[in-house]
Amino acid sequence: MKLATLRTSGGRTTAALATGDDTYVALPASDVGAFLGLENWRALAESAEGEALTAPDFAALLPHAGKVICCGLNYGDHIREMGRELPEYPTLFAKYADTLLGANDAVEIRGSGRVDWEAELAVVVGSELYQADVDQAREAIAGYTVANDVSMRDWQSRTLQWFQGKAWDATTPVGPVMVTPDEAGEEFQVRGYVNGELVQDGNTRTLVFSPAQLLSYISQFTVLRPGDLVLTGTPGGVGMGMNPPRFLQDGDILVTEIGGIGRLENTFRIHAPVPATA
Repeated sequence: MKLATLRTSGGRTTAALATGDDTYVALPASDVGAFLGLENWRALAESAEGEALTAPDFAALLPHAGKVICCGLNYGDHIREMGRELPEYPTLFAKYADTLLGANDAVEIRGSGRVDWEAELAVVVGSELYQADVDQAREAIAGYTVANDVSMRDWQSRTLQWFQGKAWDATTPVGPVMVTPDEAGEEFQVRGYVNGELVQDGNTRTLVFSPAQLLSYISQFTVLRPGDLVLTGTPGGVGMGMNPPRFLQDGDILVTEIGGIGRLENTFRIHAPVPATA
C-alpha cells in the first residue's frame, strides 16, 4: 500500500491511502506519522472509507517525526568521490522535523552559495525498536520513501561536524508517498536530475549498510518509534564531487526519483549568502 500526507482545505492535512494514480482516500489521522502511531493502522488502511481525494497536494510526509536520522558515506562510489575509506560503522547525523517539506514544494535558501543535492532512499519506522537485531529491525520497517538530503557545503565544511550544513529549515523534500515493503521490494534504483540532466544513478544493492542494518545499529543507543525517519545515504554524483564542483543555482529544478516509490520535483530559490559573523 501507498500512504501520503495531503494538504486539504483550511490549511489542514490528512493521512491518505492511494487508490489509484492520482486518487486517494482520507485516513483517520492528520499525517502519515500520526497514522502509524495507531495500533491497528494496517487494518484501518485496508478498510478505509474516508473522503475521496483527487489532484493530490503533497505535504511533508512526516511533519512531526520525532527523530530524523541520516547516514552519510554509505555507497561505495560516493565514498570514493569524497576521498574517504569504507567505514566500519555508519556515519550518522540528525535533522529536525522542520527540515522536511513536501514532494513538490519550492526550496528557499538564504545564506548559502554552495547548495548541493543528495538523492536518497529513506526508511519509515513502523513500530518501536530498541537494541534490536537486524531481523527485528527489518520487521519494524513500515515502508520506504524518497528524500533529498540537500546540503549547504559551505556551512558543512566549516567544522568536522556536518549538522550545520544539513539541518536548515524546510530544505529536505520527502515523499510523495510511503510504500510498504510488501509492495516496494528491497532493492531500489536511486536517481537525481538537475534541470533534466541525470547526475546521480545508483542502486541500493551497493549500500555498505542496509536499511535494516542501519535501524538495528541506531536502535542500540536510541529508541526508534513509529513515524521516525532514517535516510540511508546518497550514491555518487553529488555536485561537490564533480571537477570543478557544481552547485544549485536560483531557479534550478531538482528531481529525485526511485522506481516503485515515486518522484520529488523541487524548484530552488537561492538568495545571496549573508556574510558570516563569528
